[in-house]
Amino acid sequence: MVKKEKKSPRGDKRRKDAPALIAELFRSLPDKRYSVKSLMAAVGATTRDEKERVRGIVRDLAAEGVIEQVSEGKYRLSHSERETVEGTVDMTSSGALYVIVEGMDKDIYVNASRTSHALHGDRVRVAITRKGRTGNPEGEVVEIVERSKKNYVGVVEMSEGDAFAFVRVDSRKMATDIFVPARALHGAKGGEKVLVKITGWPDTMRSPEGEIVDVFGEPGDNNAEMHAILAEFDLPYGYPEEVEKEAEKIPETITDEEIAARRDMRGVATFTIDPADAKDFDDALSIRRLENGNYEVGVHIADVTHYVHPGDLIDTEGQNRATSVYLVDRTIPMLPERLSNGLCSLRPHEEKLCFSAVFELDEQAQVLGEWFGRTVIYSDRRFTYQEAQEVIETGRGDFADEILKLNGLAQTLRKERFRNGSISFEREEAKFDLDENGKPLRVYFKEMKESNQLIEEFMLLANRRVAEFVGRKRKGAQNAERTFVYRVHDKPNSDKMAQFRNFVLRFGYQMKAEGNKAVAKEINRLMKKIHGKKEENIISTLAIRSMAKATYTTDNIGHYGLAFDYYTHFTSPIRR
Repeated sequence: MVKKEKKSPRGDKRRKDAPALIAELFRSLPDKRYSVKSLMAAVGATTRDEKERVRGIVRDLAAEGVIEQVSEGKYRLSHSERETVEGTVDMTSSGALYVIVEGMDKDIYVNASRTSHALHGDRVRVAITRKGRTGNPEGEVVEIVERSKKNYVGVVEMSEGDAFAFVRVDSRKMATDIFVPARALHGAKGGEKVLVKITGWPDTMRSPEGEIVDVFGEPGDNNAEMHAILAEFDLPYGYPEEVEKEAEKIPETITDEEIAARRDMRGVATFTIDPADAKDFDDALSIRRLENGNYEVGVHIADVTHYVHPGDLIDTEGQNRATSVYLVDRTIPMLPERLSNGLCSLRPHEEKLCFSAVFELDEQAQVLGEWFGRTVIYSDRRFTYQEAQEVIETGRGDFADEILKLNGLAQTLRKERFRNGSISFEREEAKFDLDENGKPLRVYFKEMKESNQLIEEFMLLANRRVAEFVGRKRKGAQNAERTFVYRVHDKPNSDKMAQFRNFVLRFGYQMKAEGNKAVAKEINRLMKKIHGKKEENIISTLAIRSMAKATYTTDNIGHYGLAFDYYTHFTSPIRR
C-alpha cells in the first residue's frame, strides 16, 4: 500500500490566500521589483496549475493598476498605490534631496535619480519606498505640486557663437547649471553675474531652462556682489516704482492742527545718540528738571503710524519685507528711504512727530509718574556714541549737564536691573572700516561703553513700562485682557545648562547654582570673571546658546534674560 504524502495546512493556506499575499508583498516593499518566479516561490506555487494561477493574479493586478511592469518580467507597486506624503524640498549639492514633511520626525531622503526634476523649495508629493540602513525613510518624488518661485544667482557662460548660454549657479542648493536660450539672455554677457529665473524643465533636457531677470555686473565688484547676496536670499535690493511714488506723495510739512493734537515738547532739551555710521535716527532722549526737583525723561520714537496706514501700498510692501536688512556697507530699509531716512528720522534741527514714553524720575531713578502718547519734538543735537562718551568722561561739551544726569540715572537703573536677576551678555561685535569702493580696510571690535549703556537702559525702561501699561489688568471696565505683542524669553533648559556647566569646567570655572534667579546671578559672576580673557567670546557665545530663544508672542511669559515680567519692542517703531 502506497502511503499518501500529507499536505501542509500552511501550504494550503498560502495557496488559498495567494492574491492577498502577492498584493501585500508589493505594498510592504513598494520599491522592490518582483519577478513572476519569485512571487511563485513566495506563495509556494509548485504545480503547473498553481504557477499559472500566480501568472493570472499578476496580470489582474497589472490590469487594475495596482502594480506596474518596470522591465521584462519584473513588476513593482504602482505610484498610485503607494503611501505618499506632501512636503518641501531641501536640495543638496549632489542632486539628492530631503523632503521635509510637517509632523514627521525625520526627513525623507530621495536619491538624485528619483527626484523627478524637483528643485529646492518645491512643494512635492513623495512616495515612501523603504527605510535605509539607519532607519530613516527613503522615497521617490511622484508629483511636483507647486514649483518654488526662487531665483538663482550665478555667472553666465556663453556657448560658441553665442547661440545659448548656461548660468553656473553659486548656490549649493542647485546641483546643475541652468540652460538659457539666446532669446532669454536679455542683454546679459558672458562672465557677468546675473539673477536667473527657472521657466521649466522638460524631461528631454539634462538641465532646467531659465531666463535672465537681472544683471548685477562683473563678479568681484562690490555693488554687484552686495546685490547678488540680497538676491540669493530672496531679499529685495530696490523698491517697486509705485511704492516710491506713494512715499513721495507724503507731505513734509507738519500742520498747526497736528501739533495742537499732540504734546508739544519742542522746548525740551532733546538729542539722539547713535553709531557714527548711522543713516537714520529713530529714537531720541529728552530731559528737563521739574520744579519739585525730579527729572522728566522722554523716550521719543518716530511716529511711523502717522505716515503709514494699514492696507496702503507702503504698509503692504513693509509686511512683505518683514524687517530691515543690514549688510556691512549698507542698510536695506523696510520702508522707503523717504520715510526711514527722512520723515521718520529724528534728524537734528527739524521738527518731528513721535510716539513717546515720558517718565518722572527721582534721584534714585524710581519712576514716580509716566505718560504715553503722541508728541512733536525738536532734536537739538545729533551725538555719536564716541561724542557722548567723551562728554561722560570729561564732563565737558554740548548738553554736558543733561548727558551726565541721564548717564547717572541710567547706571542706577542698570544696577537695579542686575540686582533683580537680569543677565549681562556683552559679546564683542565686529565692525569694518571700508574705503569708498566698499573694500574692507580693517576689522575691529566695538566696545560697549557707558554711552551705549545710557541708551540701552532708557530703551529698556520704555519697553518694559509700555508692556506693563498694556498688559497689567486694571480695575473696572478696563480690566478686560488686551491683545498685545510681547517680546518673551523662557527659562533656560536644565539639560543645556548642565552641558554648559561641564564646558566651562574645562576652563576652571564652576557654576553650582540651581533655580532661575540663582543661575542668572551665577552667569553674571562668570561673565565678570572671564571679561578680557581669551576665552571670553566662546564662553559668552555658548552661554547665549544655552538660553532659550527670545520670541514675539501675544502669550506673555515674561523675559527671563532681562528679569522683566513684561517686555515689548516699543522702541522699534517699525515693529510697533
